[in-house]
Amino acid sequence: MSRESLLRRARLGAQLLTGRATHDPVAAVGHILAVQAQDDRGFRLTLRTRSTAATADAVDTALGARQLLVTWALRGTLHLVRPEDHWWLHPLTTPQLASGNRRRLAQEGVSPRAAARGVDVVTEALGDGPKTRAELRAYLDAARVPNAGQGFVHLMLAATLAGHVARGPVIGRELAWVSVEQWLGSRPPAVDREEALARLAVRYLRGHAPAAPEDLAKWAGITLGDARLAFAGAAGGLAPWRADPSLTTSTEHPDDPAPRLPAPRLLGPFDPILHGWRDRELFTGAHRDVITTNGIFRPTALVDGRVVGTWGLAAGTVTIRMFEPTTVRAGRALQIEAARVLRYLGRPEREAVITGV
Repeated sequence: MSRESLLRRARLGAQLLTGRATHDPVAAVGHILAVQAQDDRGFRLTLRTRSTAATADAVDTALGARQLLVTWALRGTLHLVRPEDHWWLHPLTTPQLASGNRRRLAQEGVSPRAAARGVDVVTEALGDGPKTRAELRAYLDAARVPNAGQGFVHLMLAATLAGHVARGPVIGRELAWVSVEQWLGSRPPAVDREEALARLAVRYLRGHAPAAPEDLAKWAGITLGDARLAFAGAAGGLAPWRADPSLTTSTEHPDDPAPRLPAPRLLGPFDPILHGWRDRELFTGAHRDVITTNGIFRPTALVDGRVVGTWGLAAGTVTIRMFEPTTVRAGRALQIEAARVLRYLGRPEREAVITGV
């Protein structure tokens, strides 16, 4: 078996995509550490393939029970994390976002003084419970804080960077905003930066090994120097997760053979296998257009651990567009997967449409 095949199998195993799911949604998020979440359906579909959740409602229940929350973190994007990880991950990965946030606020016509006022307004408003976007905009309007266009998003980012707010329970169809301390309770003692970096490396490798510091730097949005410090600090805590990309064994049991390939899967948009390492070609091969020029990660079809197509859900029907031929057996498995996606999302079951070669 080639090194590339071994590496692909090991990473798929670390990502909980092989074998029978044994993690509940909260444990699955903890295993991966942070699940990209700017697409609401996307992070729910990430947990469909990696947890025991029978429906997306299980993820919403965990959000409402304060077991999960969504916040800006790695690479300046929204991520789904456990509260206990939020406390140390947020201060480690977000300080570098402040200057860009100030610049974008100015571009949206929000002065530094208005931004500070806006942060105070939303923080105070959230002190008595979760609020929707429309409700918070009404508070900002009443306080005459500019928030049109993307101004609202960047005001909320400013409040997030200050450590005051995050997104928690689902109200209607929307992830509502919450006061971090009101929703999660008092802040625990701060974690030393070196300890946080070491923890980051160990936790990253749990869901991504084998990997190198360059992969961690890309995934977490930190400098390569910090990523190397993280690996060095975690050296005594890496076992049983292999940091050695040469790979001859699995990530969980160094004496066992590499994991099997997963059954054909339909993965959601922004799935972690497409942005967990510096190079995604291990999974995409030549099919680089699964990521658009404006940075949208399309939902993908996975066969033999490789991306072979994309899919969508228009008018209640799963339509799979294949990039390359596959076996009749794999096609049937993707049909079954499509039915599972619809059940998971609470949609009426319809036969999937498979197009392409």
